[in-house]
Amino acid sequence: MTAPRIIRPDVRSVIQQPLTVGESPVWDDETGTLWLVDILAPAIVRISAQGKIDRFDMPAAIGSLGLCRDHRIVVGLQTGVHLFDPVSGDLEFLCDPVGRDFNGRLNDGKVGPDGHFWVGSISEAKPQIDEAALYRVGADGGTRTVATGLTSSNGLAWSPDGRRMYHSDSRQCFLQVFDFDPATGDLGDVRRLRSFTEDDGRPDGAAIDRDGFYWSAGVSAGRLNRISREGEIVEIYILPVAAPTMPCFGGPDLRTLFVTSLSTDRTGRFEAGTVIAFDVDAEGLAPFRFG
Repeated sequence: MTAPRIIRPDVRSVIQQPLTVGESPVWDDETGTLWLVDILAPAIVRISAQGKIDRFDMPAAIGSLGLCRDHRIVVGLQTGVHLFDPVSGDLEFLCDPVGRDFNGRLNDGKVGPDGHFWVGSISEAKPQIDEAALYRVGADGGTRTVATGLTSSNGLAWSPDGRRMYHSDSRQCFLQVFDFDPATGDLGDVRRLRSFTEDDGRPDGAAIDRDGFYWSAGVSAGRLNRISREGEIVEIYILPVAAPTMPCFGGPDLRTLFVTSLSTDRTGRFEAGTVIAFDVDAEGLAPFRFG
């Protein structure tokens, strides 16, 4: 096993406004727009190609978002999955896969190759317990529970051919991979790909590149791990933010990595959440759309 390459990228700042918990960046390849959420604000943030920033306040904590075919935004709120229209400001309730008995909220979510919104939950019990789950939500609001026994569902991404679905648990510190049917959304066999230490970086949000490498935000280690299909860390990107939460590919050629982060004082000084960007020698994939 060869040692991973250590890379210190040339990073630029994307947003000056501080974020509480920046998460779920999604690049709209049709408009050249970056979308993301500020979980506890709670708000959706839109950054145009010209750098104009719009904030859309949400009525409850927001874990993630995805793009819709009708140009609305599918969002995972504390109160369930909703459809948000950024033009009118309307918010339409779709479903609540979690239910009110669960002490937690919806967390990482992403639209899959099957056009469904895959979204997981996170336990907010103290201490956290493994009662979180992963759900598959259809445009009609129909919901299927696809994985249970989780603490903090995270790290969703699909291989370029759509035959593998990656998924992590940030608290249990593992990355797993499911066989996946992109036409039906059916899951096949699941296997653990690797476990992580705090120093590796707890696996938070993730992205996939065109060559099938999985990019995982190491939220506890201030780094981004590029991981092979076999689960080996091949490159480590040392970042100037202490707690990166999720990467996404964007830019006109999908060769820019945008990375969100959360507010933390773990390094001994307070650092607000933000969004950074840097160019990489890898190409991402355009996002899937809901509906």
